[in-house]
Amino acid sequence: MMPSAKYLLPISALTLTFMTSAGAADSRFIASLSKLDPQTRLEQVCDLAAVTHIGKSEKLPRPDRAKANVITAPRVRGDTIVGSGGAFRSGGKWYAFSFTCKGSPDHLKVLSFTYRVGELIPKSKWPEYGLWD
Repeated sequence: MMPSAKYLLPISALTLTFMTSAGAADSRFIASLSKLDPQTRLEQVCDLAAVTHIGKSEKLPRPDRAKANVITAPRVRGDTIVGSGGAFRSGGKWYAFSFTCKGSPDHLKVLSFTYRVGELIPKSKWPEYGLWD
C-alpha cells in the first residue's frame, strides 16, 4: 500500500534530514510518522532501516533512498514486513533487495532488520518500477 502523495514528500524530506541530523530530526520524524496509518508507518520506518543497515554493511556508497515495494509488494503480518522486491539507491544506481523488518507494536521503531542485496536494476527498468535518478 502506497502512502498518499501528500505524505511522500514530507516523509522523504524528513528521512533525509533524520539521516544527517538524527538528534533534532528524530522527534520531527516520529511526529510525522504518527500521522500515517499503521501499515504506511511501518513501511516508512523499514525503508529508513534499509538505508541505515545497508549503508553500514555493504561495500557500496551509502544508500540515500530505499523502497520496500518496487518490484513486488511486501507481505505484512502484524508488526512484520517481509519483502523480496524492494530497491535501494546507492551511488546513483538502484539495486534490488529482499528483507524482513519487525517493527514495534506502534510501528514507530524497528526491532530487527535483516536483508540481502540483489542485482543491479538496469536503468531501462527504472520507469517500469517508478525509480528515478
